[in-house]
Amino acid sequence: MDLIDRRTFIAGIGGTAALAAMDANQKADALEQAMTEELDKFVAKAAIATTYRKSGSNTRRKEGQLFHMGHDSRLPKMSNKPTLLEYFEKRFGRSSHLLQSARLAKINGLPEKTVLACLLHDISGGNFIKTDHGYYGSQLVAPYVDEEVSWAIKYHQSLRFIPDPDVGYPYPEAYIRYFGEDFKPEPYIFKAAEYARNHKWYMSARQICINDVYSFDPNVEVDLEDFHDIIARNWRDPEEGLGFDGSPCAHMWRTMNHPNNFL
Repeated sequence: MDLIDRRTFIAGIGGTAALAAMDANQKADALEQAMTEELDKFVAKAAIATTYRKSGSNTRRKEGQLFHMGHDSRLPKMSNKPTLLEYFEKRFGRSSHLLQSARLAKINGLPEKTVLACLLHDISGGNFIKTDHGYYGSQLVAPYVDEEVSWAIKYHQSLRFIPDPDVGYPYPEAYIRYFGEDFKPEPYIFKAAEYARNHKWYMSARQICINDVYSFDPNVEVDLEDFHDIIARNWRDPEEGLGFDGSPCAHMWRTMNHPNNFL
C-alpha cells in the first residue's frame, strides 16, 4: 500500500529540484526513508534527536554555554555493555519495517540467517546513515553474524533495483511512481548487482528484497520478542558490549549510543 503520496514525498525532500539533483541510489533511499517514517507514526517511537546545546538554544554559542557531551537525558540511558536487543529497545526508533520484513521472511519459511538479515537490513538507514545504507549496515553487523548475513545486507542495496522474475521479484512499482519510468541507477549499482547475481549467496540477498518491498503495513504490529530465539542463535554480542569491543565498527555503535555528542 502507499503510505505517502508523491506530493508529500517531494515536499519532504525539498521539492522537485532536490529530487532532480539526487542520483538513483539517493532517490531510492529517500523514498524508503519517507515510507519508514510514515509507518512509524503508527507503530514506533520517535527517532533519536539531533546534536544540541545543553541550554536548548539553536543560536550562536554564548559565553559560558556548554555543548552536549555524554549521555543525552532525552534518550533512554544505555547500559555499560549494551546488546543488540538493547539498541532495538532504546535507539532503533524506526524498527517497525525491519520487524515486518523479518516476520514475512519467517512466514515464508526462510532460514534463520535470512530472517536475521531481513531484521537487520536497514539498521544503518534508520539509525546511522542513509546513503549506501547496505554497505554501512553490512559493516555494522559483520563482526557479530555469519558472513552470509552481512554479505546479503550489503548487496540487497543493489539488487533491489534489478528485477528477477524467475524468483518472483519484479522491479518495484513504487520506483516507477516516484522516480519515473526513465529512472536508472548509477553504474556501480549494476556492477555490484552483476557480481551478486553470480555469487553463491545471491538468493540470501535477493530474499531481503523479496521480503522488503511488501513490508510496509501500518495495520501489522510485530514484537521483537518473536525473534529473540533467532537472535540468540545467530547474533554474537561482544562481552564488552556493542561499541566497546575494539571491532572495526565499534565507533559506529558508539555513535548510535551517543548520537548527539558535539565531538
